Amino acid sequence: MSNYFKQTSPFVVPTTDNKTIREHFGKLSTGNEDFSIAHMIAPANWSEPFQNPEFDEVTMMVKGKKLIEVDGEKIELSAGESILIIKGAKVRYSNPYNEDAEYWSMCLPAFSIDKVNREEE
Repeated sequence: MSNYFKQTSPFVVPTTDNKTIREHFGKLSTGNEDFSIAHMIAPANWSEPFQNPEFDEVTMMVKGKKLIEVDGEKIELSAGESILIIKGAKVRYSNPYNEDAEYWSMCLPAFSIDKVNREEE
């Protein structure tokens, strides 16, 4: 057994909102529940419902901008910037802009749909 794992085939998460999610490490791609890391592209004018996740999430912007609402505060994140959202925060991610937003997301523990606690729209 090796002391490393080279990811050559990230898991492409199926979505219904045209967002591209490629999980390199995590519950879906490698079975690891300690952390997850995914490369994402949110299309222009994309948004998702508010959520109250049971994990910390780091977002690192590569290209474009993203709007993040945290406990009632609106924060714009641009390429080259990053943010840590602490578990338990009421948060909503969106891209209300006219260009795609490319970023990396890391969750501790790993992202799990049953621990994101999305609100109904």
